[in-house]
Amino acid sequence: MADARRIVVKVGSSSLTTAAGGLDADRVDALVDALAAHPDREVVLVSSGAIAAGLAPLGLTRRPRDLARQQAAASVGQGLLVARYTASFARYGRRVGQVLLTEDDTSRRAHYRNAYRTLDQLLAMGAVPVVNENDTVATDEIRFGDNDRLAALVAHLVRADLLVLLSDVDGLYDGDPATPGTSRIAEVGGPAELDGLDIGSAGSSGVGTGGMVTKVEAARIAAAAGVPVILTSAGRAGQALAGSVTGTYFRPTGRRTAGRLLWLAHASTPRGALVLDDGAVSAVVDEHRSLLPAGVTRVEGDFTAGDPVELRDDRGRAVARGLVNFDAREIPRLLGRSTHELARELGPAYEREVVHRDDLVVLHR
Repeated sequence: MADARRIVVKVGSSSLTTAAGGLDADRVDALVDALAAHPDREVVLVSSGAIAAGLAPLGLTRRPRDLARQQAAASVGQGLLVARYTASFARYGRRVGQVLLTEDDTSRRAHYRNAYRTLDQLLAMGAVPVVNENDTVATDEIRFGDNDRLAALVAHLVRADLLVLLSDVDGLYDGDPATPGTSRIAEVGGPAELDGLDIGSAGSSGVGTGGMVTKVEAARIAAAAGVPVILTSAGRAGQALAGSVTGTYFRPTGRRTAGRLLWLAHASTPRGALVLDDGAVSAVVDEHRSLLPAGVTRVEGDFTAGDPVELRDDRGRAVARGLVNFDAREIPRLLGRSTHELARELGPAYEREVVHRDDLVVLHR
């Protein structure tokens, strides 16, 4: 912590709201007190709680299951959430900037650059970015989002020195924390150390969607991308940020990679799939080459140029994911043909890859 200057902190709905679903001002203020105690550090706050904050004002007693009412609650709650943070940080003379992200903002090249520039500029100007998934308009994303994975990806996006995941328990345990005899795991050196561990399921608060499983997965993603992680309770946020030993520490297990590819691998939703022959699988997976039309045997789904798609072998296993350069309806007439042949027949616009290697990430070898 002594060397961490740029930190991403993620807090969940259960740490910010009452049992009835409204925002708990005291909890928000306590979190802000911990974050503002270190003015020399840059903090990005990834905060859940928009849907939960909107429940009580709309007369809802619990998180709705249907998408339309989730979006309505998010629309009401997001304003309340940011207003509460704005007022709380104002006690320390700090400004707050709202940043709502969707999948397209993170997997498409231009959107990804814009997201980075916005967050970086907010930090440079002394503001605290409050990041959330754009639940108001999201479709697939609203079902995906517990924000733990989003926090791991944001930590990589902003080149953070540390990711702090705040939960309703004070770390990762080797069993149910409520069961006598279980103990907290102080440090995780790699994924193998978690093999056989009963991590449990989603939390029981009724206002969030995450749980220890999603937090451990987020920690794994961040650590694999070279970002150290501390997992602890919201009540011990101040201790964690002060550098005290608390919670569970996940050591970095990899090096920082191209950030957009991390989003592509872990945050994008494939719009379709391309089935590859054995030669194309080898070229893409083993040689990190672009996918050419000659190696594609079948097209599945309905997508447009620029969408993320899965690249599958002939057994249906997803071996890679990438951003496709053609619409789904265009690709069938390209199958099995060389780019030179296509250029002669259809024009120079077709002398290009189906998926360029710079827009491709390998999932399985």
